[in-house]
Formats: sequence, structure tokens, C-alpha cells
Amino acid sequence: MSRWIRCASSTMSKFGVLDFASGIGGGKIRKSDVISAVKRYEKYQVFKGTKEETKADCVDMTNGYYNLTTSFYEYGWGESFHFANRFKGETFRESIKRHEHFVALQLGLKPGQKVLDVGCGIGGPLREIAQFSQASVTGLTNNEYQITRGEELNRVAGVDKTCNFVKGNFMEMPFSDNVFDAVYAIEATCHAPDAYGCYKEIFRVLKPGRCFAVYEWCMTDSFDPNNVEHQRIKANIETGDGIEDLRPVSQCLEALKQAGFEVIREKDVAKDSPVPWYSRMERNSLSPIEFRATPFGRFMARFVVSALERLRLAPEGSEKILDLFEKATKGLIEGGRREIFTPMYFILARKPE
Repeated sequence: MSRWIRCASSTMSKFGVLDFASGIGGGKIRKSDVISAVKRYEKYQVFKGTKEETKADCVDMTNGYYNLTTSFYEYGWGESFHFANRFKGETFRESIKRHEHFVALQLGLKPGQKVLDVGCGIGGPLREIAQFSQASVTGLTNNEYQITRGEELNRVAGVDKTCNFVKGNFMEMPFSDNVFDAVYAIEATCHAPDAYGCYKEIFRVLKPGRCFAVYEWCMTDSFDPNNVEHQRIKANIETGDGIEDLRPVSQCLEALKQAGFEVIREKDVAKDSPVPWYSRMERNSLSPIEFRATPFGRFMARFVVSALERLRLAPEGSEKILDLFEKATKGLIEGGRREIFTPMYFILARKPE
């Protein structure tokens, strides 16, 4: 058994699995507390309270989720925790960059402008968009571990003088009114307990006449709330990805209008993707960058993490976190195949003068 562990660990070290296993439990969670944090998260997902209690707990639930999972996301996806539509012959990394450049172009970003990234993670899109547009980007996240990691990566990329991170949540942003030239969110505002409240805060901090761009996670018009299979898929995505309730497209659009925005354009970018956005999770690849999210890559990660957990080299509960990811992966693939879910409903909205 030990020989297999050494062999697998040696192989997977090329893909960073030992790094992410040792990084489990970032943020305020001590390694010894990982298992209890996982159990609290699972309990929250099973025993959700009233609507008001849910809103009150949602920030803590999301923060706890990313304390547990940030190192896994970075292992599997790199610095940008999102999907992208993809063209034939285009690499995964190229599609991610193009997806982010599209946001900068739609917002018309210019050098020196002050931009807000809502739900920035460790700042992959922040750095790419800042370098592409020469704008100054502030990343907003409620997770201290992501800020620490993001600041380190900003220094490496050489954007630490023009870009920064601020700790805060979507619903009560620590900014004055009318301060940003543009705001964007990439697959992040789905974590907000109330779409209207989140969009209203974005509206408040955005300068009049300026725009907000978002890739939103939504249930499409093909989703049938009375279909048991559809409900199961939706629940798997929510539980595995730390989301309270996935909203339909119509609800997001209505919330934007209620918040005061003028919707300039909207489109489900996933529909026009020659290569399905979920294909990376269902096909095997020998590319080191592609490998980690593939079925075999996930299997190898589970094998190594399980072994490290038994040897007490990874904290207890590490394998349970992988269970969350596997549940999410299955839900995302099924939701994508049936076209009842999209992670990239693009909306460009303008705050009136």
C-alpha cells in the first residue's frame, strides 16, 4: 500500500495535488477543525431555517465554504474560478482569458479607471483584466484566506501597486456612493442571499452613466421546478458549490431592473459554445492544465488525499470536501447536458445618468 501511495504521490505532485492537500483549511480554520467545519456546512445545507434566518446565515455559510474549498479550486481551475465558452482548437486557458477580456471590452475599460470585482476569489480575473485594460481593479471578497493568497499573486504578477483587495460582503459593501467607473462579477453573485439587495449595492457604488457586467449562474427556461430530476440536479449544484438557491434568469433580470439598472444586453453565452462548457469535467486529457478537473484527475486526487488523510498528513475531513466537489461536478454536467442550468448568463446593465 505504501509503495502505491508513494508512486501516486510522485505522479500527482506534477499536478500540485500535494500542495492543495497541504493547503486545505485556509482562512481562519485550523487543520484540526476542518472536519467540524465540514459537518457544520453539511448541517446547514440539510436544515435550512426561515427565509430571514437563511439570509443572516448565508454570508457565514459561503465564507466557511470558501475557507474549506479555495485550495481545491486553485488546484483544479487555476487562479480563475469560473467556466468559459470555448471554441474548437482553443485551449482551456485561452478560453478563460478571452472570457475575461470580453468583460473588459463590454465595459469599455480604459487605463486608470477605478473598477470593482465583486466576489473576486483569489483574483485571477482581476489580474487578467487589469493587465489587459490597464485599469485599477479592487477585488471584494468576504474571505480572508482568499485575500492573503490574492495579495501574494498580485505581487508576483506585478499589479500590487494598482490593484488591491477589500474584505466585505455583497450586501453591505464598505464603499461610498458613486465611486467606481465600472463593476463586474464573474460567477459570484449567485452566492448572494438576495439578488435585488446585491444588485442594489452594486448600483449604489457605481458612478451614474457607467456599467455593470455579470456572468450569472442561473436556471434556464428549460428548468421545470416540478420535475424531480431537475430538482435533484439543482440541489446537487447548490450543495456542492455553496449556494443557497439558484435563481431563474427572469428573476435576475427583474432584480436588476428593480435595483434601477437599464439592461443593455443579455445572452446565455453557453448556448453558442462549440465545445460544451462542462466538457473539461467529463473528458480525460493528458494536458497538465486540463488533467486536474477530468474524471481520472479527480480519481487520482481522491486517492492521494484519502491516503494522506489516513496518514494524518492532510486534515481529517479532506476527503469529505472532495465529496462536495464530486456532487457539484455531477450536477453541473447533468445541468449542462439538459440545458436547464447555465454558469454564464451574461448581462450588461447601465446605471442611468
